[in-house]
Amino acid sequence: MLVLFETPAGFALFKVLDEGKLNKVEDLNKDFSTAETARKVVKLKAFSKFENTSEALEAATLLIDSKPSKGLRKFLRVHCDGETLAVADSKLGNIIKEKLKIECVHNQPVMELMRGVRSQLSELISGLGVQDLAPMSLGLSHSLSRYKLKFSADKVDTMIIQAIGLLDDLDKELNTYAMRVREWYGWHFPELTKIIQDNILYAKTVKLMGDRVNAAQLDFSEILAEEVEIELKEAAMISMGTEVSDLDLINIKELCDQVLSLSEYRAQLYDYLKSRMNTIAPNLTALVGELVGARLIAHGGSLMNLAKQPGSTVQILGAEKALFRALKTKHATPKYGLIYHASLIGQAAPKNKGKISRSLAAKAALAIRCDALGDGQDNSMGLENRAKLEVRLRKLEGKELGRSAGSAKGKPKIEVYDKDRKKGAGGLINAAKTYNPSVDSVLVQTLNAAAGNEEEKVTKKRKAEEAAEEALATVEDKKEKKKKEKKEKKKKADEGDNGNDHAEPEHEEKEKKKKEKKKKKTDEGETAIPINGDNHAEPEGEEVVTKEKKKKRKHSAEVQNGDEIVDAGERKKKKRKHAEQEDESEVLSKKEKKKKKKSED
Repeated sequence: MLVLFETPAGFALFKVLDEGKLNKVEDLNKDFSTAETARKVVKLKAFSKFENTSEALEAATLLIDSKPSKGLRKFLRVHCDGETLAVADSKLGNIIKEKLKIECVHNQPVMELMRGVRSQLSELISGLGVQDLAPMSLGLSHSLSRYKLKFSADKVDTMIIQAIGLLDDLDKELNTYAMRVREWYGWHFPELTKIIQDNILYAKTVKLMGDRVNAAQLDFSEILAEEVEIELKEAAMISMGTEVSDLDLINIKELCDQVLSLSEYRAQLYDYLKSRMNTIAPNLTALVGELVGARLIAHGGSLMNLAKQPGSTVQILGAEKALFRALKTKHATPKYGLIYHASLIGQAAPKNKGKISRSLAAKAALAIRCDALGDGQDNSMGLENRAKLEVRLRKLEGKELGRSAGSAKGKPKIEVYDKDRKKGAGGLINAAKTYNPSVDSVLVQTLNAAAGNEEEKVTKKRKAEEAAEEALATVEDKKEKKKKEKKEKKKKADEGDNGNDHAEPEHEEKEKKKKEKKKKKTDEGETAIPINGDNHAEPEGEEVVTKEKKKKRKHSAEVQNGDEIVDAGERKKKKRKHAEQEDESEVLSKKEKKKKKKSED
C-alpha cells in the first residue's frame, strides 16, 4: 500500500512496511511517537517537487476542488502501477480511480496514518527541514487566500471613490463656468441665452461667432439646428446688447475653451467610471446604474464595508440628517436616500416609490455581497433581480388601476340582478319592482325649505313685536310717573290755599277721571265685538280671527314705523304739557277772581 501526502514543497509517496498495524488504530500513535518507530511503519518511495509558487498554487486550488493536477497524474502513473493508494480525500480518490484506474482507500486507519506522517514529516523526508517547511506553507497559504478572495488590482474600489468625487466636482465647476460665460457674453448679446439653452452649445457658438455682427456671415449648421440658426441670425440683427472690445472677446473665448475642455474630460471620466463599475460591482451596476452604485460605495467607504450593511441601511444611505431629525422630532422616517436616483424608483408612481425603494434596497444588498465576496464575474444575478423588480412594479401599478376600476381586490364588482328569478324558468318569484319617480322629485326639499323660511319669518315678527311692546311700556311708564309728579305738585299748591278752595280741585280731578274713562271706553270700542244687523253677535271663531288680524296689523305697523311711534309719543308729551299749562293758567285766573270777590266783599 502506498500513501499520497501533499506538502507545500510537493507530493510525497510513502510505502507502508507493515500493513498489519493498520488494523490496530489505537497503537498507531505510539508507532509515530519517535522518528525511529515511524521509519519502521512507513518509508519514502518518491517525491515530486514544485518548481515555483504558481505551480504549487495551481495544484493546491485543484486539490481543494478534489481534482488532480497534471503533474500529480504523471507522478501517480509512474509510481503506482498495481498498488493500492491511500488518500485523504474520498472525492479525489474516486476521480483517480476513474481516470487512472488505481484503487484508492479512504477510511479511519488511513486518516490516523496521515496524522502520524504529518507529525514526523521533516524526519521522514530527508532534506526538508522545519525551517524550510514553515515559510513555504505560509507563502502558499497567503497566495491561496488571495486567490480564493479574488484579490487583484481590478478589484480595488478606491479608484471608484475618487472618480465619483471628481465627477461631482467637475459638474459643479462646469455649471459655474457656463453661467459665467452666459453673464459675461450676455452684455453683448442678451437674446442668445433664451435661444440656446444647452451650456456646451452656447460655449461653442460664442467661440465661433465672437462679435454678434459676424453671425450673418457664419455657418452654424455643424453646431445648431436650422431653426435655431435662423432665429439666432435674426436676433443678432436687432440685438439690444452693448458693444464689446476685441480684448474682452478674446477673454470670453478663452473661458469658452475651458468649458469645452472640462466637458470633454468629464465624458472621459464617466466612461472610465462606467468600465470600473462593471468590473468591480457588475450586479450592483445592473440594478441601480453606474452613478448611483458608485455613490453608494463612496458613501459606505468601500465595497466590503457596504457589503456588511443590511438592506434597510442601504435604503436610507445619504439621508442620515433627515433620519435623525425624524427620530428626534418623532416624525415619519425617510423612505430613501441616494437610491432614490435609481431608474426603477424614477419609473414608479409617487405612491409606490417607498415599496419599490425597499425592494430595490434588499436586492441591492444581496448584489453588493455577491460582488464583494462571490466568485463569479458576471452580472446575471443583478439582471435577474432587476427583472423581478420590474414585474413587481407592474403588479403594483396594475393593482392601483384595478382598485380604481372595480373592487378592492382589483376585479370589477358585478351586482346580481337575477336573485329573484326561478331556477330554470323565465318568470320571477316576486313581482317586478316599479320605478318610483317620487324619489327623484325636489318637491319635498322645496316644502321643507319653505317651512323653514316661514318659521324664520315668524320668529322675526315675534322679536319685532316684543321690541315694540317694550318701547310702548317704557313710554307709558314715563307718562305715569309724570302724571304722579303733577298730582303731587297740585296737592301741595291746593294745601297752600284756603279751605274753601279744596272743592274746586276735587271737582277738576273728577272731571279728569271722567275724561280718562271716556278715552278707555273709546279704546275698548275699537276692539269691541262687531254686531250684525239683527243685533246678534258673530261666532267666537270669527271674533278671535278679527282680533288676531287687528293685533297683527298693529304690530306690523309698530314694527315698520318704530321710529314714528317714538315721535308720536314725544308729540303727545308736548300736547299734554301745553294742556297742563293752560289748565294751570285757568286755575290761577279763577283764584285771582275769587280773591277779587273776597276783597270786594
